[in-house]
Amino acid sequence: MPTHTRIRMFNTRVTYPNQSLDNDLCQAVRAGDTVYVRGQVGTDFDGNLVGLGDPRAQAEQAMKNVAQLLKEAGSDLSHIVKTTTYITDPRFREPVYREVGLWIKGVFPISTGLVVAGLAQPEWLMEIDVIAVIPQQESEQ
Repeated sequence: MPTHTRIRMFNTRVTYPNQSLDNDLCQAVRAGDTVYVRGQVGTDFDGNLVGLGDPRAQAEQAMKNVAQLLKEAGSDLSHIVKTTTYITDPRFREPVYREVGLWIKGVFPISTGLVVAGLAQPEWLMEIDVIAVIPQQESEQ
């Protein structure tokens, strides 16, 4: 029996056509009762950037992605235990964190925030990855 489930597998040739990469990855992994969600950005699952130049709009799309991936893994936003948020400019902190906060109001995860020199694509202004759990009663279904 597998020890984990990969969700939305992909190859980086498709995700980063402007780069010469060839890595097999996935958007999320469910390992036991824990879900690890890969860094999500302002790009939808069809590869369309939402919010060019707008960190809040990119955060909104990233959180839509997170919500969908958690659902596919058998969890939801209320079960997030850790977030790591990356922004490319300290001025983006307020719009990004306000948007993320709307999605996780009342959840109280631990959180790390970083200002970084850049992300994998220059248009990306923010990225967020999360760890969530699946409550015992939901994981037995």
